[in-house]
Parts: sequence; structure tokens; C-alpha cells
Amino acid sequence: MSEPVHVIRKLEKALADDDFAWSLLLVGEDQTDKLATLTGDLRGPYSTTGDGKQIASGFSYWGIGPTIAWANATNDPFYLVMKAGAESFLRHWRQIRPHVDHGGFHFVSLGVGTGVKDRTILADLHRYNPDMFYIPVDMSSEMLRLGQVEPVRGAGFPMSQVLPVQLDFSLGDNMTELGQMLAKLIGDEPILYGLTGNTLANFESDLEQLQTITRVLRPQDRLLLEVASTDALNEQTAKEAAEEYHQTRAFAEFVTSALRYNTDLRIDNEHLDFRGEIEDDDALLVKIVWQNNSPDPIVMGLPDHTDVVLERGDTILLYTTRKFSTERLKKLTSECELTPVKHVRSRFRHTRRPSPFGLDLLLLAPGSAPDAVSTLADAIWK
Repeated sequence: MSEPVHVIRKLEKALADDDFAWSLLLVGEDQTDKLATLTGDLRGPYSTTGDGKQIASGFSYWGIGPTIAWANATNDPFYLVMKAGAESFLRHWRQIRPHVDHGGFHFVSLGVGTGVKDRTILADLHRYNPDMFYIPVDMSSEMLRLGQVEPVRGAGFPMSQVLPVQLDFSLGDNMTELGQMLAKLIGDEPILYGLTGNTLANFESDLEQLQTITRVLRPQDRLLLEVASTDALNEQTAKEAAEEYHQTRAFAEFVTSALRYNTDLRIDNEHLDFRGEIEDDDALLVKIVWQNNSPDPIVMGLPDHTDVVLERGDTILLYTTRKFSTERLKKLTSECELTPVKHVRSRFRHTRRPSPFGLDLLLLAPGSAPDAVSTLADAIWK
């Protein structure tokens, strides 16, 4: 008797020539748990500084409403930071590419976004490894469906070699499970992990998040890390960093969308506050908060049909981002025992006067990798 054909193989053949917009998805979490987490975070204590109630990083993109709002924001011509980021990535990737072209890498994208940068990476990696897998990972299944359109339909990457994974990769246990699953899927073949779009800056602790990702890296793996950077750390640049995100209404619609779709709070942009500050003397921290600046308390209904009273001055942290100095990047990679194989930096070009802001793209190797030697790191950070 012949062996039965596995359902995945049959499904792959069934969808191969189907024009309908099917997409496969490996779900790694119970979505009711995520809703309970979001609800609990919105019950945080009173705070005027954004340190109480919050929308944690991944929840800003969680659900169809925030996904659409993010797509609209990225296409807004007034969102100059996003436009400059897309342009600089192409220049930076051309310098990174020679270090991964012939490595036979599979690609795991952590936080898929719109998929535009993934398309660029996949087009090059697939040329040298036609059998590679593309594994986009995101907490939002809607973002995964949106993000794979560019690489798969736009660049023609084979759908049969794509495995979208719904998973909150900010959690250590989840990253461990992901690493174990990938090891079974591809064996000892190398993986290029991508954390682009300044995603690292969105987490409460950038160090803890980078350590969480680093723990799954094997000696043959690499991490592609893109961050926003700054050459100056002072009150003026902190204010300018906050103003970058205050320039476009589409971005304001995005950062408030998680509240709009998960509570009954009436959203008014006059309640938004964009706050910039210096963090630990080596980074600029931007907090975007909703604040009750009315004279009276406001009652907010939560997904579990309970209410929270927002007293006068109370805040909800909607979004966190950073701009990193070279010293901060050096400290992060050192504490995570990561060695830069290649580091590319450029300043923003859309301003009338020289800007201290820009984007950095780093190709990082775990400390145990054969070419991860201290002399290379010293030369790059010098």
C-alpha cells in the first residue's frame, strides 16, 4: 500500500493554479488570550506620563482596522520619514547584499509591515537559493496577509515556499518555539532574520527584545537590523524627533486605531500628545499618548464590557519609538553578543538644513559565528 499524501501537499497542488486570493497561515496563539492582554493593559494605573494604561507594541497593528490605518499611513506623501526610509533601504541593502548573496539563506521576517522591504530582500536571496523558504512572522494575521502581497504577487516569489506565522515574537517562549519549529523545518541550513523598519524601537525595552531574538540565532544565522539613528542628543533634537510623527494626519489615525477599534472611546486628535525626551543619555525616546485634557473624567468601555474611568490628566500610551546613537547600538550589540558584519548609515535628505537623523542597517552575526571577531566590530564602531 502506498503512503497517504499529506494534506499540505494536496492543498499545495489544489491552490497552485487557483486565481482566488487564498493565503495559508500558521496560527501560533489563541487570539482570546491576546484580547485579554490588551484589556488588562488598558486597566493600568493613573499616570500623566504614559506609564500606566497602554497599547503594547504589537497591538498597535493588531486587527483589520489598525492594519488598514497603517497601510494608509505608509502611503501618505506627507509621512516623509516613511518615504525616506524606503529610499534609504535600497541603498543600504545593496551594500549588505554581498555578505549574504551566496550563503543559501532562508528568510524569516519579524514584523512584516507592508512587505516592500521583504520584496527587495527576497528577490536577491531567491536568485541564489531557489529552494529557500520565506517565513513572515507577525502578531497580526491581517498584517501578514497584507505584507505578503508585495513579495509573493509583486515579485513573483513562489507561494508554495511561503509560510506566514501568526505569533507575538516579543515573548521569549514564543521565540523559542519558533526557533525549534524552524530547526525541524529547514535543519541546519542558515536563516537570515529580518527586523527592519525601526521595529526594535517600539518595544518597552529594546535590549530585552534584542536578547529575545538573539537567543534563537545559531552560528550560521544572521540578523538584519534596521533602526532610526541620531547624531545629536539634546532637548531640541528630542522635540524634533517627536515632531516628525506629528506632521501627518494619517499617522495620527494609525496610532489611535487600536483604541478606536477595541474601546468605545471617542477619538479626538486634540487629546494626542507627542513627547520627545533623552533616554539614558544615548537615545531619543518618543512617546505618543492620549491624554484626558478635559476638565471632567471620561468613561471608556473595554472589550469585556467593563468600564475604566479616565480621570483628568490620565494617559494611555499609544506608541513608543526611538532614535539610537552609535553608542546605544554598540551597547545593545555588545550585551547581546552580536558582531556587526556590515553597518551602513545615511542621514535624511528631505530637510532644508542638515538633519541629525537617519537610518542604519546592520548585518549582525552571533558571537559564536566563525567571522564574528572583535577586530571587525572595533573597526565598524570606530
